[in-house]
Amino acid sequence: MPTVTSILADLKKKGSENIRKIYARHGMAVDRVYGVKVADLKVVAKTIKGQQPLACELFATGTMEAMYLAGMVADGARLTADQLNSWLRNAAGLRMIAEYTIPWLAVEHPQARELALRWVDSNVEHIAAAGWCTYGGLVALRPDEQLDLAEIRGLLDRVVREIHSAPNRVRHCMNNFVISVGGYVRPLLGEAKAAARKIGVVKVDMGETACKVPGALACIEKIESMGRVGKKRKTMRC
Repeated sequence: MPTVTSILADLKKKGSENIRKIYARHGMAVDRVYGVKVADLKVVAKTIKGQQPLACELFATGTMEAMYLAGMVADGARLTADQLNSWLRNAAGLRMIAEYTIPWLAVEHPQARELALRWVDSNVEHIAAAGWCTYGGLVALRPDEQLDLAEIRGLLDRVVREIHSAPNRVRHCMNNFVISVGGYVRPLLGEAKAAARKIGVVKVDMGETACKVPGALACIEKIESMGRVGKKRKTMRC
C-alpha cells in the first residue's frame, strides 16, 4: 500500500535536474521542487486513485509534485472550504498549484463561486490569480443556465478596468478568464469579444521562458471559427 513516505521517495527518484530548472524558469520555488514530469505524475496518480486521505497528506508535504499529485487524486467536493483556503495559502511560490491544482479542486466544491469571488478580491497575487482561474473553470464546466450571466458581465467589465494595473500573474489569469467566457458561454460571446478588443495586448513577465500571453480576441475567434463556442468541458484536470 503506497504511503506518503514511499511516494515521496519514488518522486525523488523520478526527478531530474533539467526538469527542475524548467520549473524554476516558470516561477516555481526551486527549493520545493523535485523535477518530476507531469506525465510521470499521472502514472503515479493511477495507483492511488480515490485515496482522499492520502491526497491530503501529500498536499501537506509542501513539495510541488506531491501537491500537484494530490490535485489529480483528491475530490474537491469532499474538501472543506477551509481546506481549500488553507491549501491556496500554502501554494505561494508554486504557480502550477495556485493556477491549476487549486482551481481544479475548487470548481468541484459546492461553494466554488463564492470562493472564486472571494479570491479575486485578494491583494495577494497568487490568491487573486487562483480566483480568476477558478471562475474561468466554472464557466467552462457549468451549463449556461446555471451561471449568473449578469455577474460574469460585471467581471468582464472589471477585467477591462483593472487588467493593465493588476499584478503580473493576475493579468495572465484575467486574460484567460476573458477567453474562457468567450469560448464557453455562448450568450456572452459578443461581450467577451468586446472586452478582448478593449484590453488589447496584455503584457506579462513570463520569466526566462518562450511562453507568450495569448491574444484573447484571436483565441475567441479561433474557437468561434471551429464551431466550438459553448462546448463545455467535463473536467478541468489535465
